[in-house]
Amino acid sequence: MHRVEHVMGFPVSLRVDDEGDFEPAGDRVFAWLHEVDARFSPFKPDSEVSRLGRGELAESEVSGDLRLVLDLCEHYRVATGGAFDVRLPGRGLDPCAVVKGWSVQRAAELLASAGARRFVLNAGGDVVAAGGPWRVGVRHPEHADKLCTVLSLTDGAVATSARYERGDHIIDGRTGRPATGLLSLTVVASSLTEADSVATAAFAMGVEGVDWAASLPGVEVFAVDAERKVLRTSGFPTAEAESRS
Repeated sequence: MHRVEHVMGFPVSLRVDDEGDFEPAGDRVFAWLHEVDARFSPFKPDSEVSRLGRGELAESEVSGDLRLVLDLCEHYRVATGGAFDVRLPGRGLDPCAVVKGWSVQRAAELLASAGARRFVLNAGGDVVAAGGPWRVGVRHPEHADKLCTVLSLTDGAVATSARYERGDHIIDGRTGRPATGLLSLTVVASSLTEADSVATAAFAMGVEGVDWAASLPGVEVFAVDAERKVLRTSGFPTAEAESRS
């Protein structure tokens, strides 16, 4: 099965290589992601996140799902010394950096519970995979038509934070200024909840975030700093030599 839908502002592709009918599971995956978009988008004025951000909901009134997301956000705010912060002054509440990975990871769990054993779910370049190995390319931070590395992913997740799609959109909460120490940072972890959150949190920290991310258990990192220097952990699952064009 292979399906692609546009949701949460980016294309989401699902590929299942197992025998059997996984269309109902695919329906549940995309229904869940559309539900997340409606409930947690800070760009939809009637979403739970927007209502909380405007003070129309008290913290004690939020759903269990949003409470989980907010707790994750607070965990990474504390862990990064405030570099990662979803409540920046003048910007309102924006937990997208955690919501994306968390929601896509849960979608992958829906597939697994339906019996899928070999699949890949790609949400705007952030990937959850099972039953690999799968080859996952990481876009070159300065050349859209090139890759800077290709990794081999069997069971796990990979996420990249970078400046090339949305410019300097990741803010270092300690300074209130855009984080510019890195061009891109890719994280491999056992779940996309962790990979996506750590990638954004580490990017917000700048170059020091590479060592911070690398110190986390089960996390591997590949980064390109502002001086075009490649920084990576020894266990990063590279599939082939990088393109250095």
